[in-house]
Amino acid sequence: MARRLLSFSKRYAFATVILAAASGAPRLSRQPLYDILIKGGRVLDGTGNPWFPADIGIRNGKIAAIGDLSDGPAARTVDASGHYVAPGFIDIHSHADAGLGKRATNTNLNMVTQGVTMVVVNQDGRSSWPISQQRTAYETRRIGTNVVLLVGHGTVRSIVMKNDFKRAATQSEIEEMKTLVRQGMNDGAFGLSAGLEYVPGRWSTTNELIELAKAIAPYGGFFISHQRSEGHDPMWKNASDPSPPISLAEAVRETIRVGESAGIAVIASHLKVKGVLSWGSSHAVTRLITEARGRGVQVYADQHPYNSSGSDGETLLIPMWALADEGIDVGGQLAELMRGRMGTFARMKKNFVRRLEDTATRAKIREDIAHEIDRRGGPEGIMIDEFPDPGFAGKSLARVARLRREDPVDTAIWIQLNGLNRPGGARMRGFSMAETDIEQIMKQEFTATCADAPTVALGDGLSHPRSYGAFPRKIRTYVFDRKIISLPFAIRSMTSLPAQIMRLQDRGLLKENYWADIVIFDPEKITDRASYANPHQFAEGIPHVLVNGDLVVDNGKPTGRLPGKVLTPTTRHH
Repeated sequence: MARRLLSFSKRYAFATVILAAASGAPRLSRQPLYDILIKGGRVLDGTGNPWFPADIGIRNGKIAAIGDLSDGPAARTVDASGHYVAPGFIDIHSHADAGLGKRATNTNLNMVTQGVTMVVVNQDGRSSWPISQQRTAYETRRIGTNVVLLVGHGTVRSIVMKNDFKRAATQSEIEEMKTLVRQGMNDGAFGLSAGLEYVPGRWSTTNELIELAKAIAPYGGFFISHQRSEGHDPMWKNASDPSPPISLAEAVRETIRVGESAGIAVIASHLKVKGVLSWGSSHAVTRLITEARGRGVQVYADQHPYNSSGSDGETLLIPMWALADEGIDVGGQLAELMRGRMGTFARMKKNFVRRLEDTATRAKIREDIAHEIDRRGGPEGIMIDEFPDPGFAGKSLARVARLRREDPVDTAIWIQLNGLNRPGGARMRGFSMAETDIEQIMKQEFTATCADAPTVALGDGLSHPRSYGAFPRKIRTYVFDRKIISLPFAIRSMTSLPAQIMRLQDRGLLKENYWADIVIFDPEKITDRASYANPHQFAEGIPHVLVNGDLVVDNGKPTGRLPGKVLTPTTRHH
């Protein structure tokens, strides 16, 4: 028997017609009951439950009714027959903030075309300041997706400590940071982000993080952390660096400790196991999170579904210190402190050759290169994208080493000396994660989905394919093709789970009186088209996307409309 649901609004409209007829009043022409009516779809409501057949009526930007709405007139009807209808996807770790501030990209096309209707920005400890100014800029310019703002830990740390940040903060400095964090929360931020592998966050202590996390607790805020390590040590650390190693497990324990001490929700962001020496440790870190949740700590994770990290294929195997002039602090392998002070490529190459001539220094360079090769996925996992000899493009470092009959470390040195005029000598990409770890993390009920990607203009520069395809890829590859997780489970990870973490009370589900952030997709066609070689390609199989009841994608084409809102937390107890 077909499921028939009748909303209050529909019962009211029906009763009005009956009363008008009984009173002898003249019958008026039927006015549209809904602005948009989505008919005949398979509704995945975001809870993780299986789909059910229903129509969805939208009025004034919100879901007015769900059920059999065949008698409800609408200004616009969308036929969703054979398609799934789900809540709009929420990207809980997004770098869309810069793009949303530009008129050319404020529609956020690379995200809405993959079904994303909300982005959580100011990640990795970096935010605009003050938050109120960023909010005003978005509201004035108008934006295509909804936005959630965070306070950047690194930003407030820089404001307080200025250039003297390579140390632990004093208690008075922490108090100043807390004042700024409260200011950001009062301006409408939902929580605090940290970038603990980056400058200046990597010099912070766990106590500093706990103190700042306690400052957001009265606001119902959450803490999201790019953790101190994603493998066997931080990505800024060379093998020759005497600093103590920090493992992924230690980093996860710190995130848990922050949540447990402050009594707030915390997220281990873009959780991954990076580097061949760490592959397999996803079981240990997911166990740590599961055990913490078992004792009442609100720990979550988010994840993008790719085995290559980094945004643009800038893998560098040569240690930065081996290229720089004497006395230049490159800030480790990330080179965040360098900021363009490396000088010309000719000088870098000359420095490198000179250092190779010294036996002890050459051994140190080789040690650091071998360490970086392992961290980037091993010789087989490092692919050459661009090199003066086009025959090398698409080949792995291991393949080139075999062709040259030498050790991959020697090949990396040869590439630097004979390649492009750039650090490293070639544009390379490291596939540093194992699929078994990706799947283990993805299967956890506490893992949300993210893209970890900026807003980009179509065709503009290098880009990671996740900028265009993260959410459809998870559905196509891990649900339909590999059957790692179920479709309702995947949709929940993209919708109600991030909404729960952020305490959103009217988004993340398909439910009456919730905002109509909705994605409609074809199970036969949904797929990511973006590749590493050709990343600027929109996803397929998503014909309609609505933000606040307004179509931003209609019949597969972006409309250019700007219905997005800068959200304000509804939970405030300070």
